Amino acid sequence: MGIIFSLKGAIQFEIDMVKLNLSIFALVLGTSSAFAPSARAPPSTLLSMSSEVDASSDSRRDFFTKVASSAFVAVGVSLVHGSQPANAFGGGGLNKVNAKLYGYGLPAMDKVADGFSPLLEIWGKGRNRDPLLVQFAHPLDWVVTLPSQDVNGEDGTIQAGEYAKGDTATFFVYVEPGKVESIADQPKDFFAKAIIKSISQKGDNIYQNFKITKIDPRKGVYKDQDYAIVDFKYELLTGAGFEVDRIGVASVTSAGNAVEVLWTASTRQRYKKTEQTLRNIAESFRCYADGLNLAKIEYSED
Repeated sequence: MGIIFSLKGAIQFEIDMVKLNLSIFALVLGTSSAFAPSARAPPSTLLSMSSEVDASSDSRRDFFTKVASSAFVAVGVSLVHGSQPANAFGGGGLNKVNAKLYGYGLPAMDKVADGFSPLLEIWGKGRNRDPLLVQFAHPLDWVVTLPSQDVNGEDGTIQAGEYAKGDTATFFVYVEPGKVESIADQPKDFFAKAIIKSISQKGDNIYQNFKITKIDPRKGVYKDQDYAIVDFKYELLTGAGFEVDRIGVASVTSAGNAVEVLWTASTRQRYKKTEQTLRNIAESFRCYADGLNLAKIEYSED
């Protein structure tokens, strides 16, 4: 009988642990939603961690500790960088994306990496914006966030990520420099300013120790439009009072009357695993402005 009661107690303990940790996870995500009212929690990718959990109670405790820790990291990245996970996945297939590109008279996407989905979206549908056509590929299981619309025009940006793990790709329009010719010939401090502006949309006090580690210029990718692939790293200062080492890869270009950046980043601990994914995303980035048939763009109503 003692064995039976002991077994029941162990089972009840495990159930209590599940309830406690899932409550913490829900509370943290709820806190994030308070800062982003339109946000919805992304589909959990944390279940993949279950493969690391064996039958022992210690391993199960470790699993739920990882769940809670990942949630806090996700909230730190979300609150600081302003990510708002949506409940939809971008894409539609390479043929569909290429058909749209053809309709705009633009070059097709040659290929998409295995396990990736192409994304093609107009940024700037509000009448107070200069429209841009943004193209990149992202992992199939990443959640996509698209700009929302309100009475004042467009709000937000184009973003994809596995938010629970801190992996993100974000599009940013840097308007201050205006049109910049020969992006590939720009100095290091130009790229530093562009990327710092991109990662600090919520304020200049959310990062420290920013450093560019590599610049790979790409000339004449589309007509006379240059790109540059830039490796960087920094420390993210979260609202929860802790620091997260981040390493990323950005693609920088200038289309229309601004400089555009698609920056991707992951935590330092995950970068060895995610580096090729981030590079694939940055390499797939294209941004177009001149020559777009504006009649094809459905503007939001003022």
